[in-house]
Amino acid sequence: MTDEVLRTENLARAFGGLQAVAGVSLSLYAGKVTALVGPNGAGKTTTFNLITGNLRADSGAAQIRGKPIMGLKPWQVARLGVARSFQDLRLFTHMTVRENVLAATETASWFWQPGGGAARRAREDRAARALEATGLAALAHARAVDLAYAERKFLSMARILAAEADIWLLDEPASGLDLASRLRFGELLRGATARGVAICLIEHNLDVVTELSDRIAFLDQGKVLAEGDPQTILRDPALAAIYFGDRPQEAA
Repeated sequence: MTDEVLRTENLARAFGGLQAVAGVSLSLYAGKVTALVGPNGAGKTTTFNLITGNLRADSGAAQIRGKPIMGLKPWQVARLGVARSFQDLRLFTHMTVRENVLAATETASWFWQPGGGAARRAREDRAARALEATGLAALAHARAVDLAYAERKFLSMARILAAEADIWLLDEPASGLDLASRLRFGELLRGATARGVAICLIEHNLDVVTELSDRIAFLDQGKVLAEGDPQTILRDPALAAIYFGDRPQEAA
């Protein structure tokens, strides 16, 4: 793998006496899906927050295509081509589906959007394509709060599609989806990687991880314990014991 688009080096963050992230080094590559796997509390979401500027790292470094990003605000990281989803989705619940997606295409206050009418029409076209790809076109004028759970998940994905970012950080995007919805989700990811998007996926459904990821980074207690292809990592008995809570107890 040579087309590295994002790299972290020894990221660390503590909350009081809890070391949530303890030296995470990770690389993302264009056209590849990397899954972050590990038990609850392993530091996966905190790692995303450190990359995107939602949290400040205590130490370590991160870069996008060689440009250092530590210390940047979330909107500045987004301008460098990073889009992310959240476990709690963070939709504009009382806006329509279409308005939610249009918001992801706007790089400034809607009072000051550059480019005039042509740019506005281009943003509307991007939003329409994203809604079509996620199966939400018929619900464009529905309020986000009125959507079913899976539809809200896909609205979050539509916002990412419309942003046209080339690095996606997805936090449990397939949790709670039925089989048909999971298949649509897989199609979205495969289409994105075919366009060269680098994807990092936090997911507890190991079937999804096996089906969609090219490589896995296994985290535990804030550290990357192992990296490799899905079959190798998921068949490791020591890692499986950690994941399922069967780690050996230390002697007193």
